[in-house]
Amino acid sequence: QVQLVESGGGLVQAGGSLRLSCAASGLTFSAYGISWFRQAPGKEREFVAGVSRTGGSTYYADSVKGRFTISRDNAKNTVYLQMNSLKPEDTAVYYCAAAFYRVPQLPQQSGYYWGQGTQVTVSS
Repeated sequence: QVQLVESGGGLVQAGGSLRLSCAASGLTFSAYGISWFRQAPGKEREFVAGVSRTGGSTYYADSVKGRFTISRDNAKNTVYLQMNSLKPEDTAVYYCAAAFYRVPQLPQQSGYYWGQGTQVTVSS
């Protein structure tokens, strides 16, 4: 079955960096667009960044542009999210999602595969 496993979360001070990974199995990885979403306590899940099947196109929420970089390695079935200049408001559980031949952008959309999430906490 399809599995998406996130890793790399943790506790970091404001201004620091983390790199999240999303390792996929059970699917033809190069046929799926992959995105990162996040959900803070008491808030709705929101789109953070997405990458097309080949990695040729990337998309970012305005709140993370210039600080976060999404990339993928199709040989390793893995997507990465490099997060720099972290802020306390970036604190959330981060999830990756996969969609067949499209880049997930709407958290309420059906037809995505989801991971279990990884906690990112940024202290001030």
